[in-house]
Amino acid sequence: MNVRIPTPLRSYTAQKSVVEADAADLAEVFEQLDRQFPGIRFRVIDEHDKVRPHMKVFVNDESVRDLNTKLAETDEVTIMQALSGG
Repeated sequence: MNVRIPTPLRSYTAQKSVVEADAADLAEVFEQLDRQFPGIRFRVIDEHDKVRPHMKVFVNDESVRDLNTKLAETDEVTIMQALSGG
């Protein structure tokens, strides 16, 4: 499946905007990403295994926060980082 990477995290993926994962659930996606791109998981998932508040994860068009979300081969995972400003 495709995993879309936001611009601020592309320094971990050699500037790739899309990477591949083969996972049964979202937790496994982030484990695989961290094996391929060390440190990326910690930027999205906190020490309590929760999606960080300033991060959004979408499976296809649905926002999800549960890392146990089951995935199909055809799903697309998108990681987004919230923007702030004043």
